[in-house]
Amino acid sequence: MKAGRPLCGVKLRNQGSSTSADVITPTRGSKMAAAMDWLPWSLLLLSLTCESSAFYVPGVAPINFHQNDPVEIKAVKLTSSRTQLPYEYYSLPFCQPSKITYKAENLGEVLRGDRIVNTPFQVLMNSEKKCEVLCGQSNKPVTLTVEQSRLVAERITEDYYVHLIADNLPVATRLELYSNRDSDDKKKEKDVQFEHGYRLGFMDVNKIYLHNHLSFILYYHREDMEEDQEHTYRVVRFEVIPQSIRLEDLKADEKSSCTLPESTNSSPQEIDPNKENQLYFTYSVHWEESDIKWASRWDTYLTMSDVQIHWFSIINSVVVVFFLSGILSMIIIRTLRKDIANYNKEDDIEDTMEESGWKLVHGDVFRPPQYPMILSSLLGSGIQLFCMILIVIFVAMLGMLSPSSRGALMTTACFLFMFMGVFGGFSAGRLYRTLKGHRWKKGAFCTATLYPGVVFGICFVLNCFIWGKHSSGAVPFPTMVALLCMWFGISLPLVYLGYYFGFRKQPYDNPVRTNQIPRQIPEQRWYMNRFVGILMAGILPFGAMFIELFFIFSAIWENQFYYLFGFLFLVFIILVVSCSQISIVMVYFQLCAEDYRWWWRNFLVSGGSAFYVLVYAIFYFVNKLDIVEFIPSLLYFGYTALMVLSFWLLTGTIGFYAAYMFVRKIYAAVKID
Repeated sequence: MKAGRPLCGVKLRNQGSSTSADVITPTRGSKMAAAMDWLPWSLLLLSLTCESSAFYVPGVAPINFHQNDPVEIKAVKLTSSRTQLPYEYYSLPFCQPSKITYKAENLGEVLRGDRIVNTPFQVLMNSEKKCEVLCGQSNKPVTLTVEQSRLVAERITEDYYVHLIADNLPVATRLELYSNRDSDDKKKEKDVQFEHGYRLGFMDVNKIYLHNHLSFILYYHREDMEEDQEHTYRVVRFEVIPQSIRLEDLKADEKSSCTLPESTNSSPQEIDPNKENQLYFTYSVHWEESDIKWASRWDTYLTMSDVQIHWFSIINSVVVVFFLSGILSMIIIRTLRKDIANYNKEDDIEDTMEESGWKLVHGDVFRPPQYPMILSSLLGSGIQLFCMILIVIFVAMLGMLSPSSRGALMTTACFLFMFMGVFGGFSAGRLYRTLKGHRWKKGAFCTATLYPGVVFGICFVLNCFIWGKHSSGAVPFPTMVALLCMWFGISLPLVYLGYYFGFRKQPYDNPVRTNQIPRQIPEQRWYMNRFVGILMAGILPFGAMFIELFFIFSAIWENQFYYLFGFLFLVFIILVVSCSQISIVMVYFQLCAEDYRWWWRNFLVSGGSAFYVLVYAIFYFVNKLDIVEFIPSLLYFGYTALMVLSFWLLTGTIGFYAAYMFVRKIYAAVKID
């Protein structure tokens, strides 16, 4: 398939797997002319269908190359796990083409800090290049000023990586690790791994060296063609071997060609930050044929060497869920049935009411809590988050949000959160009416602005610090205005719409009436303390997902690819089940202690695993990351605070609705005089 082929009826192949699916689009047929009443709608449907396939999602449509066709090398950004601040490629004094062209980016790419731009590398399909000078002449190398040298040296000491792409495939550095260190050389087994991007340079004995020569190794797959047709090629892997070669060891001629020295005789290119430095930027290109098909070319980047640990995580999570299910079965089948059976015996009612306590609070268990508007607003945002996360993980599991579609995951998440406002508003409105609320307009505004306002406020403050560092990770002002327009133009009206219909709908039917005079709550034991409840309720759901959390943190903070959404979907389902179960257990014990103030407590306690996520984030920061500066630390803990808040809303909402259903069920099962 050639790039630029006509629109409708295109056959798409997803890179994430080797399966393909035909997308069948409507055609202008006799049916359209048969009924003139349907003509405008049919034309509209046809135009929308063709428009939707008028562009190829990046990485989905394969590009065929002929011999000596240009393969464009583009730069994405510079990243470092030590500073967490991405920078544009040309923020450093690299060689520039005659005209710099930035690629139009989607919302996710902008938020990630990607700034995709063309480079002066001249790469032709299946055409070798031994060594070529990138910019400068044989008698006039590139001169870095003192300021530029200081900046390059600073980026190298901060352990920055350079990220390039060829045919939308990111560059990787091959690492060969030997597993059997103590055995003979012949018995050593090589474990090949790939590092994303390549190191800008390295340090040795307090000296700083720059990788100024790049050896590109590109792999192509030859497509099967008929005899009379010219062979076409597809790029299936993009590797680089960065080298540091000092100016004196590189021999360049007038045609911009150069000769690489033997590795034993060459010295690296040192960068002295206190003076001007002269050097050549050079590169070489080597092509190799590969059996890897185009549909499987991302497997190199996405293949995990430790898949077994994910299965261990799943088994561990299932064991936790079975453990919780056992506790629940014991409570519900034995204790609850016994309680209900005894409560429903009219002759022995007084004795049983003294023995057990949850029926004693039947006249107060559905008493509306304090601040019902804030509670319903937070739960509405939790429903919004739940719907968004569920759909994103499910769609990603099906392979529709491949990393080849750069920024698609974040773009999809942002738009889905906006559109899920209608469900969040509906659930918040109905709950608010159930809690005897009357000011539905104020409640809808609170639902639409409380959680998003906190997120926007924290992100804006962090963005100001990133702006001060001139990082590409800073969200541009037009993008920020666009996000505000999405918030107030899409999310807010949808929340109001859902809230209106939810508030008008019949409130949840509580099985017992609420007494006019509140019952006195007896003194509670120490283990019924709210913080103790958070510690007890959070440990099991966190234990069910902490292994997967490590890989998510690695993807976010160490610039790794995360694509095990099948595992993540299973872990998410297990998390939902375990949160629901632990919430039911906690609310049962609370009601047995004759404490009917369960609304807020259950919401807080059910999100207890967020506390453990915070503790794990601090542990990860101390033990896994090498961050020492103030602004990177501020960014880490700022974004971690947002993650913990969102996770608390998510798990708290899941637990609250599970407990609410449980409470309504058990009080509906007993006879109340």
